[in-house]
Order: sequence, then C-alpha cells, then structure tokens
Amino acid sequence: MKEFINGLEKLCLTSDYKSRAANAETPVSGGKGVAASFEDGAGAKCAAHLGKGWKISPNRWIQPGETYTLMDVEGSGFIRSMWFGGDMCQQYILRIYWDNEENPAVECPLPAFFAYGWTKPGEFVFGGPFYPLNSLPVCVNPNRGMNCFWQMPFRSHCKITMENVSSRPYNCYYQVNYDLGEVPEDAAYFHASFRRTNPVPYCGEHVVLDGVKGRGQYVGTALFVGLNGAGNWWGEGEFKFYLDGDKEFPTICTTGTEDYVGGSFDWEVDGKYVPYSTPYMGMYMVRQSDGLYAHQQRFSMYRWHIMDPIRFEKDIRITLQDLGWEITGEKYLARQDDIASVAYWYQTGKTEKYPALTPETISVI
Repeated sequence: MKEFINGLEKLCLTSDYKSRAANAETPVSGGKGVAASFEDGAGAKCAAHLGKGWKISPNRWIQPGETYTLMDVEGSGFIRSMWFGGDMCQQYILRIYWDNEENPAVECPLPAFFAYGWTKPGEFVFGGPFYPLNSLPVCVNPNRGMNCFWQMPFRSHCKITMENVSSRPYNCYYQVNYDLGEVPEDAAYFHASFRRTNPVPYCGEHVVLDGVKGRGQYVGTALFVGLNGAGNWWGEGEFKFYLDGDKEFPTICTTGTEDYVGGSFDWEVDGKYVPYSTPYMGMYMVRQSDGLYAHQQRFSMYRWHIMDPIRFEKDIRITLQDLGWEITGEKYLARQDDIASVAYWYQTGKTEKYPALTPETISVI
C-alpha cells in the first residue's frame, strides 16, 4: 500500500469510500440520513422552543460503573479522526474492538490516549492549568479538546465503548469520523495500551510494551513521569526495543529520555525546563510544586514514529530505565519514580489481553 506523508496529496482524488460519523446525535449502529433525528436527549429541555433537529442530543451522561457503547458498526472501513471534549478524567476508560475480537485493541484512560497526563479528578472544565499539545496525529486544544488522526482500519466490525469507573457521572461529548469501504489486504490493525509503574523498583525498568505477537510497526509513545523525591536530573534512562526474539540485549537502544523525545541536555535553558510541542515529538507539560503539599514534579511528553516506524516481524518488547544523576558525584542514580506510558502500534494477528487497569494504575496521572 502506498505510504502517504500527510494526506494532502490525495485530497484531489475521488473515492468510493462513504463518510459517516458517530456521536451522541447519531445511532450507535450508524446509518445514512439518521443524524440529529432524536426526540429526546441531554439537550431536549434547552431545545424545547426550537423543536426536533435542534441539538436534542449533543452529549451522553455515563453513570458511575456504567460502560456505554459509543459506536457499534458493521462493515469495513477506517476510523479517520476522533474528538472528545469537556470533562476529562483518568477514570474514563476508552476501549476499541476490531472485527468482533474478544480483547480490545485499544484500552486506555481517555486523556492518556491523547498523550495528556496528570489530569486531576474534578478539575473544573473552564479552569486550568491547561497545556496545549500540537502534534501531527494528536492535538489537545483549549480547553481539553482532545483530537487524534491515527488511521484505524477494520474489516467487518468496529465497536467503541467508554467505561466510567469514577464516583461521579461523566458528561461525554465525542465525535468519531469514519469511512466505510474497502480495506487493503496489507493494512494492519491499530493498537494502544496503557501501563504504569509506581514506584519503579530499585534498579528496575518500566515496561512500555510486552506480549505482542504478530507482524507490524511501532508508531509512538506517550510518556508521563512523576518524580518521587529530589535527585537533580532524572532523565538518563534509555528506551530499549527488543525485536523478534531479542533476549538479554535489544536491537535498538536510545541514549536518554529527553533524547528519545527529541530534546537534549535536560531541556534546560538558563536554569529552567523549556517545554515544546512539535509535529513528531515534544515535552509539553511540566507541573511544578504548588508550594504546599504537592511537591512532586510531573512531566508529559510524546514521540511519534511516523517518519521512522520501528518494524517487527514476530514480536516486540519495549522498556525504559528509571535513571537519574547524582548531585554530588559524576555517576548515575537509580531512581524509583512514578512512570506511566501509552504504546501505539499496528500489528497483524490476534490481540493479546493487556494488563488490567486497576484503581491504583489509573489514579491521578
């Protein structure tokens, strides 16, 4: 299949694909000419003086403990983009299933899927802090409008659910834009998996990805680091990519955490961290001490392997060392920080079950 750089060069081409969308104004099974036709919904009272067709159902309320189906569509095609807005919380779990598989290919706290970390439960929707993320496949706009443009093929069925494991109702605004049509034979399935290690064991590593069996390419990492205690510079840890049977040593290794996300020398300029957000890589969020109780510095960053995907033939495993630098000497310091990540990849073959998302792993990252 021809690899397009950004999609602009094919906009002039006609196509047999049929455009559709899933949101609260549309039946979950999709269809043509059925949007905005509900007679009841979250906006019915607001639109009572206007009547049917006037924003009757702009959102869905998902109750604590409820799993709501956002989209359940038969056929083949591609998800082209997704948007979620308003209330954001790590206790809202996004899952996507391809072609009636038992295990979800995407299983992730909602904001973490969009590379957005450290959202606190109950943060007021119009309040801050807010950190803009401006990259090619993912962007987060004011205020917490979360967008992604990963291309996600499905051949017979697509199901998207949202589980609310918080203690309060979730006011869910969303839009999934997709095409129905033929999927090329060599198209692999999109996957995303969240993992967290808190704290990382002494002289241990955070596992970004493991258990993948199939052929494909690794396309990105979202990384969230919370420092457990002081220790000068913390980002000496190397990413290691174990490919196709690697055991003791990996095939690919990076030189440091800030190097992996495209920065250098601690992101430090004139004694301060300098955030940045670019098309393929960034460290866009630094949450500093509040001067009272919350002294743990927190960082959010991303690295998209769009121009340089990491190919694997049968399996892949990825780890990150938790490594810093001693203040008083010229030597490394093994740390025990709070590290979470989302791995993004395409693969053929069956989707394996991911590690369970527990209350501890999804709380306040």
